[in-house]
Formats: sequence, C-alpha cells, structure tokens
Amino acid sequence: MKLNHNNCPVQATINTLSGKWKVQIVWRLSFGSRRFAELRKDIATVSEKVLTEQMRQLEKDGVILRKVTASNPPRVDYSLTTAGNDLVPMMQEMCDWGAKNFGITPSLKRPSA
Repeated sequence: MKLNHNNCPVQATINTLSGKWKVQIVWRLSFGSRRFAELRKDIATVSEKVLTEQMRQLEKDGVILRKVTASNPPRVDYSLTTAGNDLVPMMQEMCDWGAKNFGITPSLKRPSA
C-alpha cells in the first residue's frame, strides 16, 4: 500500500514510519543488527505476522536491510541501511521532545553515534 505524501517530504517521512511498530523496529535496529526472533522478543506485544509485515514495508522503503547468510538453517539478520541510520537523529529529537513535553522517561538508552 503506497501512502499519498502530496509531494511533501515531511509527510513522506511520516508515512515511512507510520505503523504501530515501525518506530520501535528502527530504534532497536539503531543499536545494531538483530535477528527476527530477537526483535520479536524485544517487542513482546507484536504478533509475528504484523512484525513481518512492518519489516517487509521498511525493507521495501529502503530503511532496513535483510541479510541471509548461507548456513543450515539459514541465518537472517536485519540492520539499518544508510537511509535508516539517517532517521535515527530525527527520532532522537522526537524522543527528547516527547520526554520534555509529556514527561515520559525513555525506556531505551540513546544509541551510540
């Protein structure tokens, strides 16, 4: 499903991160490569089906990279692309803004730069 961004780069960015779990997926991958099961464990309330859908959309949008390593069974790791890493500072600013304006204490420490 392609969301209309009305030729607005801000809306296009918001559309890319729209989805109940996409922000958490990107944020957790900002700490380093993860396997699907690790992400599923980290975000315990997401269903496997929804996590798969959200990750496929992020991959399609060029935010995350899915790397399959030939082994038995195959190993699949997910990481941020350059474009995905470019989102992290903006997300940190959003985190800071939310913490300041809503009094929410961040549950994950800031990723290393």
